[in-house]
Amino acid sequence: MTIAQHLATIDRLCSQDFPAEHGRSDTGTGGPGYHVAELATSDDFWEDDGTRWQETEEQFEADRDGLSERLTERWGDPQRFSLAGVFGRATEGEDIPEPWADLSSHVPDLHLWRTDDHGQARSHARWVALGVSQWDKELPFQLIAVVTEIDPP
Repeated sequence: MTIAQHLATIDRLCSQDFPAEHGRSDTGTGGPGYHVAELATSDDFWEDDGTRWQETEEQFEADRDGLSERLTERWGDPQRFSLAGVFGRATEGEDIPEPWADLSSHVPDLHLWRTDDHGQARSHARWVALGVSQWDKELPFQLIAVVTEIDPP
């Protein structure tokens, strides 16, 4: 997918209602108060010696940064939000709201914007975030976008 397609997906998620229940969607996952879109997914790394893994990680981070530049034109500089502390709090038993609890287990950090209305019939702000996900060394990378009305913990 191209940056233009990724932006179109983010715009669509910003204008959609949130699902009533947690589950899969045509772009990823969602639930009450949030959408998580899987914008791009790499191959897995079961047979990799580490070289392809490193190149793929760098490419996904570059793709995130390129998309982040376009969103910065709209909403200003993003906050850099580490999810490491959120993950630690979740593993210690703190009740972390979704989508933040799940994201903290596979996304180390996010580029995060607080946005305004985005044409919604009801006026309220939302958070938009970009990150690079990887659940484990052998599994694919994913470029993800998050749209949520739930404040980061």
